[in-house]
Amino acid sequence: MAYAMEMDMDEPKVEFHPINPGSKTFHWILTLFILLIIPSVSAVFAIANRLSWSLVLHFIAAGYSVFETLFLDFPDNIDNHENRTSKGTSWFLSALLGVTVFVGTFINGTNLVINKFYPKYASPNEYSKMSKLYKSLSVVVVLTGWVRVCMAPVALFGFCYGRHTGQCIAHGIMGSAFIAYSFVLSLVLVVPWIRKHQLLSQGAGKMKSQEFLDSTVMMVWGIVNTFTEHRWGREGWSMGDYQHTSMGIIWWAGGLLGMFLSRNNNRSFVPALLLIFTGYSMSAHSQHLMISTKVHAVFGIALMGAGVTRIMEISLLLKDKACSPSGKILQFQYFPCFCLCLAGIMFMGANEEQLQLVHDLGSDHSAYVLVVSSAAFMIFLWFQGLLWGYLRLVGYDEDGEIAPAKYEAVDIEDFELGDMSAEETE
Repeated sequence: MAYAMEMDMDEPKVEFHPINPGSKTFHWILTLFILLIIPSVSAVFAIANRLSWSLVLHFIAAGYSVFETLFLDFPDNIDNHENRTSKGTSWFLSALLGVTVFVGTFINGTNLVINKFYPKYASPNEYSKMSKLYKSLSVVVVLTGWVRVCMAPVALFGFCYGRHTGQCIAHGIMGSAFIAYSFVLSLVLVVPWIRKHQLLSQGAGKMKSQEFLDSTVMMVWGIVNTFTEHRWGREGWSMGDYQHTSMGIIWWAGGLLGMFLSRNNNRSFVPALLLIFTGYSMSAHSQHLMISTKVHAVFGIALMGAGVTRIMEISLLLKDKACSPSGKILQFQYFPCFCLCLAGIMFMGANEEQLQLVHDLGSDHSAYVLVVSSAAFMIFLWFQGLLWGYLRLVGYDEDGEIAPAKYEAVDIEDFELGDMSAEETE
């Protein structure tokens, strides 16, 4: 290992000069804000039935997306042209935003064509099928915006081409899956009527615990991974095949046990234990570059941290209950969610060519880990901000109580005048 590190340090560093780095960085930040942050806020408005505000934000995102698709690129250092995947994602997002805006105009009655020629199809009801479709499209827009934002640096720096494409896709999908898992656990934790569902449904067989759902997804993913990472009987085995296939086997095996133990709305340690095993395997996963080995180790540590703290939360802190006796969120409960977010973004940034670029620029793993961890902090803040905003829009705080803002809107003098008028009437 020491020899490999010495070889890495002695290799000559290459010059890297991205095309128009200042303008392209500003372009990427603008894309991040308008095609991901704004649509996510719009989705929150939509789900909270504030459809007018949601539609205004979608109009802004759609206009920028069309302009970006037509006139703005992320030229790389290979052929000075944005790669087809990134541009294709941009076109798809523009079309999706157009459909979302069109559906939104059905709901608030601003679609002039429908109102004039087909008034019977107008659907101003916020609980109609069109409203549900609009909310679903709003979520899909956010997911597509995430892909778009992640694809832009790939196009800008010009990696993940050729034989590296599959590996980059695998890292992007798996890393995004851990980040999505972080958001789901945050949703279950922060939204009070989800967090307290176990206490409200004792004896209700229809309810499923979070661990039952986690175990089911892990079981399905494990089966897929077992039979897709290696073409059984048609090719020889490599070390990577052994590692990925064995990971699939333990996920479906553990997932089946988790489903059994978490039946009848019970809590279970199994999904967290699978994260610990996966994290250990990845932390010991040797790579071609020393920087890649160390970044994978940090990813594994983050994943093991999520598993260990999740077991501590379920078994020691909550004692197999859905939430604390007071019903409030304990600060420790945020830790597993953040570790999953950190593991996801770390794995997304651990693909071969990206780390090769970092290595060629003369950086080391510690600096790179700090930068990637900063992104994890910002993503987790984004998650919590969206959930907090949703609760405020529907009139509640994190503890499930009616927010003080609901009462601040009422002037006390109105009550006094009302009482005086009543007395005078008498």
